[in-house]
Amino acid sequence: MGQGARFITFEGIDGSGKSTQARLLADTLRARGQRVVLTREPGGSPGAEEIRRLVLEGDPDRWSAETEILLFTAARRDHLEKTILPALADGQVVICDRFADSTRVYQGITRGDLRATVDALHGLMIGREPDLTFVLDMAPDTGLARAKGRNGTEERFEDFGEHMQTRMRAGFLALADEFPARIRVIDAQRPPAPIADEIAALTTRAMA
Repeated sequence: MGQGARFITFEGIDGSGKSTQARLLADTLRARGQRVVLTREPGGSPGAEEIRRLVLEGDPDRWSAETEILLFTAARRDHLEKTILPALADGQVVICDRFADSTRVYQGITRGDLRATVDALHGLMIGREPDLTFVLDMAPDTGLARAKGRNGTEERFEDFGEHMQTRMRAGFLALADEFPARIRVIDAQRPPAPIADEIAALTTRAMA
């Protein structure tokens, strides 16, 4: 493989299989001899993991969208400084379960017309886009049922309901149209294996 795509992200609505596919891609690349850092957002560094608990647990109305943007950006900055940039500088592949596209959709589009605020903060504090992004596309009712079926504590966004998931799906598909050079939409209404095969093939092409 060449030195093309090194920073790869997975996006999509809750329950769409991002974490599973990110892990499967990491396993595939490691089997091919790549050094891989598998990480997630919010989180991926000690400070960012503390912020994760603040934003993903509790009542849906715990934070305003504006406050969420600041919290997610703070977590992302720490993640970038402590985990992502050092790994990329070391020649490793970074695979991240969610990144800035999630904030563009969750806080920037579905919780108000705040996309300009999200982009301004991103430009000031992050300034980095992935090389390759996979949007796992799934029907909102299916994704929500899967997400709620996990019975975890991090269900604050799932608790906004199916209407929110529908708006998020539309938001991710709109981003795919906005950033066609790096975003690939993947049909996630299939078993994990063929999805993983398609993602591995697209990644190999992008890394060449």
